[in-house]
Amino acid sequence: MSASAHVPQPAGGPARFAYWVPNVSGGLVTSTIEQRTDWGYDYNRKLARLAEDNGFEYALSQVRYMASYGAENQHESTSFSLALLLATERLKVIAAVHPGLWHPGVLAKFGATADHLSGGRFAVNVVSGWFKQEFTALGEPWLEHDERYRRAEEFIRALRAVWTEDHAELAGDFYRIRDFSLKPKPLNTEERPHPEIFQGGNSTAARAMAGRVSDWYFSNGKDFDGVTEQLTDVRAAAAAAGRTAPKFGLNGFLIARDTEKEAREVLREIVAKADTQAVHGFSDAVRQAGSSTADGKGMWQDSSFEDLVQYNDGFRTGLIGTPEQIAERIVAYKKLGVDLFLLGFLHYLEEVEYFGERVLPLVRELEAQDENLSEGVLV
Repeated sequence: MSASAHVPQPAGGPARFAYWVPNVSGGLVTSTIEQRTDWGYDYNRKLARLAEDNGFEYALSQVRYMASYGAENQHESTSFSLALLLATERLKVIAAVHPGLWHPGVLAKFGATADHLSGGRFAVNVVSGWFKQEFTALGEPWLEHDERYRRAEEFIRALRAVWTEDHAELAGDFYRIRDFSLKPKPLNTEERPHPEIFQGGNSTAARAMAGRVSDWYFSNGKDFDGVTEQLTDVRAAAAAAGRTAPKFGLNGFLIARDTEKEAREVLREIVAKADTQAVHGFSDAVRQAGSSTADGKGMWQDSSFEDLVQYNDGFRTGLIGTPEQIAERIVAYKKLGVDLFLLGFLHYLEEVEYFGERVLPLVRELEAQDENLSEGVLV
C-alpha cells in the first residue's frame, strides 16, 4: 500500500514530536557502537531543555525495574519524569508505569501532584508488561497476555475515575475502589481534562483496549501498511465503544545525515556491532510475553534480529536518510493519521539539535504546502 492510501480521520494539526528519555544505561540500540548519550540526570536535564527548544513537545521516560538486556542501570520513571518537568518550561513528560506494580489510586495521587508542580505537563504511559522476571522477582503474579491487557484497561478506568470524579467507585476483577476522593485533582485545562493517558502494544487486545479507554495509542516501529492496519483496528474499536478514537503515536529511530550513504552506513554499523547475547536475551523475553495471543499478533512477534537491535522496532519506520528524505516520510505518515512521532537517536544532544535545525523546518514547509494545496492556493 502506498503512503497516500486513504484512511478515514487523518491526523489534524502539525506533526508532533516526542523523544525517548535515555534514563536507562546502554542507549537506544543494543550495540557496542559509540552512543554519545548518558542515563544520568545532569545529561538528561540538558537534553530536555535542548529538546523543548528544538521542536519536541513530549518526552517519554522508560520503565525498567531491574538490570536486563543492555540496561544494566536505570532511573525510576515517575520520579525522573517529575525532575525533568521541574527543569523545563514547556516539555510534557510521559512516565511509563506497570499495572501490577502500581495501584491506580496511588499513581493518581502522584500524578495530581506532578501535574500541579509542572503547570499541567504530566502524562502517563500504561505498560501492560513484557518482562516476566521483573514481576516474579518481586513476588508478583505474571498474568497471561490478554489478562495483562484486561488489568491495564481496568487500571486506566480506575485512574481516570479517580482523576475526574468525587467519590470514585470501581468494582473490578483487579482493582476495587470505594468512595475515594482525590484532592487536589490534577489540573483541568482547555487542552485536556486530566493528564493524558498513553498506552502501547501491537496485539489485537491492545488495539481494542486503546479504542475503548486510552487517549493515545503508541505503536512500535511500523511501515505504512502496518500503521494503516493498526489505525483501522483502533478506530473500529473506538467506534464500537461509542467514543472518539485515540490519537496515534509511532516509534522510530531517526538517523539523519547529510547524505543517504552516511545514514545507511550508520545503520549498517549499528547492526554489525550488535550485542548479540543481549539482543537474543531480549528476543526470548519479549516473544514469550506475546506468544500466548490467539491470533499471533503481538509486540515483537514478527521482529527480526535487526529489528530488535533497536528494541522497539524503530528501524522499521524508515526515518533514515537525508533531512529531505526523512521529512517527506514523516509527512507521509502524518497523512495516514500519525499524530506523534516518538524518536530515538544514537547521539542525543547533537542529533536532537540537528533535527531541530535541519529536519523540522522541512516538515513544516511540506505541511504548509499540503495545507495550501488543500485550500486551492497556488504555491
